[in-house]
Amino acid sequence: MEIVHVYTKKRSDFGRPCNFSDRPAELRVDICPDPSLGEPFLERDPCDVPLQCSQDMSEHEVNTDRYESVSCGINHVEGGWPKDIYPHEMEQTIRFRKKVEKDEHYCNTVLQLGSVMEHCIKQNNAIDIYEEYFEDQDSVEDMQECPSAKTINIFRDPNKVKRTVTSMSWQPGGCRKLAVAYSCLDFQKATKDMSFDSYIWDIENPNKPEMCIKPVAPLVCLEYIPTDSHILAGGCYNGQIAYWDTRKGSQPVDTSKIEHSHRDPVYKIIWLPSKTGTDVFSASTDGQVLWWDTRKISEPTEKLILDLNKEGNLDNALGAISLEFESTMPTKFMVGTEQGMVVSCNRKAKTPAEKIVSTYSGHQGPIYALQRNPFFPKNFLTVGDWTARIWSEDIKDASIMSTKYQMSYLSDACWSPVRPSVFASVKMDGTLDLWDILFKQNDPTLSLKVCDEALYSLRMQENGRFLSCGSQLGNTTLLEISPGLCILQRNEKSLMFERETKREKILEARQRELRLKERSRSEQSKDEDAGAAREGDGEETPEEMIARAEAEFFEVIDAELRKKEKEEEKQRCVGATLFKGVSSRGRKSVERRALELL
Repeated sequence: MEIVHVYTKKRSDFGRPCNFSDRPAELRVDICPDPSLGEPFLERDPCDVPLQCSQDMSEHEVNTDRYESVSCGINHVEGGWPKDIYPHEMEQTIRFRKKVEKDEHYCNTVLQLGSVMEHCIKQNNAIDIYEEYFEDQDSVEDMQECPSAKTINIFRDPNKVKRTVTSMSWQPGGCRKLAVAYSCLDFQKATKDMSFDSYIWDIENPNKPEMCIKPVAPLVCLEYIPTDSHILAGGCYNGQIAYWDTRKGSQPVDTSKIEHSHRDPVYKIIWLPSKTGTDVFSASTDGQVLWWDTRKISEPTEKLILDLNKEGNLDNALGAISLEFESTMPTKFMVGTEQGMVVSCNRKAKTPAEKIVSTYSGHQGPIYALQRNPFFPKNFLTVGDWTARIWSEDIKDASIMSTKYQMSYLSDACWSPVRPSVFASVKMDGTLDLWDILFKQNDPTLSLKVCDEALYSLRMQENGRFLSCGSQLGNTTLLEISPGLCILQRNEKSLMFERETKREKILEARQRELRLKERSRSEQSKDEDAGAAREGDGEETPEEMIARAEAEFFEVIDAELRKKEKEEEKQRCVGATLFKGVSSRGRKSVERRALELL
């Protein structure tokens, strides 16, 4: 049923037209001025009132979505050295070349490629497309440029709970990627929601890590194998060893068993050159150095306990916190300990006791960094307490060079891979120091404040141009160094070589002198012992000792009496000379005066 309401109204009540007419103005209200109302106000003369004729506009901001790039690549495996050949091992490469040259197809292949190669050589002889003009002027400009470093990127830990950057490793080859290990080293301060993940970063994309590495425990150290850009090995906080193949995903390929692993965090792991490319060794503060084969990583292949008493007692072992290995010295390696001592070892020794060769002591705290000079392997760099020291392998008593004691604790250091006289160090106050010992030894060539928090780790790229620093809050800062600090200067190697040769000669002469002194001292002590033995064979009786003492006593008495007689005779001669030709009265005055003088 539809309900309708009807409203009615007269036409005369609405819609009446308006009639306007002219009439004079009339006053409705007259308000007189009141001066009291103006007392609380100040008079402005003149009074400016701005007016804006344009429309009122409001400003709005819009933030677009962040652009995230993802890099994709193809792995090309054709050509190059075989997987079982280590390119830096000269014996393996020579053996492989001889094997290839004996192949039947080798000569035919060389003859086929000869014409193509000849064409390329003729092109190169016609014009050198890589010729550098004004090379001398460029080097002069580089030398005159002030040392500097600028920040390129900062890679931040993507987790809510920030962790310390404990280790970094550059990818071999292109050096476009950086593997970073994150861990909390404060004992029992790790929270339950803290992540175990570490990451691989593309240095051109700081927004998102390229790959996530998922270990069984927080990673303390991480290292790429020099011959493959996809394989990494790492040491965990719980002492286990694991390795990854990035082509197979984020999970480790294999992990060592906990009962055969280290008992403390693994602070350093290094790949060893071998035919298989699967050998690594690790060091930990539990006092052990363990060797592993990644093909069977469940348990170590070899073990060394850092007991200086050479008894193999783990309770007396020194805690290892840094490790160094040089491929040109395949049997030697060095270990930096918590006690401030560097232990030099020989892996090929017959017994475990003979593996510990010598020690170098000079630091007052743990040695956080230990690295040989890439150009002069006999010299190595250590960092501990408030100083960085450079040592010679032949001199074990003291370092050949030391920096001043810094105001803040040093946490890491490394040599430049392209300049033999340049090394870098980081401190707990967030400062990066670059040293050039060829030109200045007392102070760093460049000191840069990287961040406000402590810096814990440091790593240089292969070309020496880029340097990465890891901080306590999980920030990895990538810096570019000025060309003056990363380009090999003219005659630098020869200058360093001459300097080091002179230093070695001086040190050898000093060592020879010390050995001769020690030998003469030992011979003298032997002679004294022999004399004492001879005296011991003919011992005196008590009567002989009394007689000898009496004789010495009477000799002293006789000497004193003779001395007294000589003095009296001298006085008599003087008196006789004075009294000669003098009266009795004058003689008495002379005697009185002589007595006064005497």
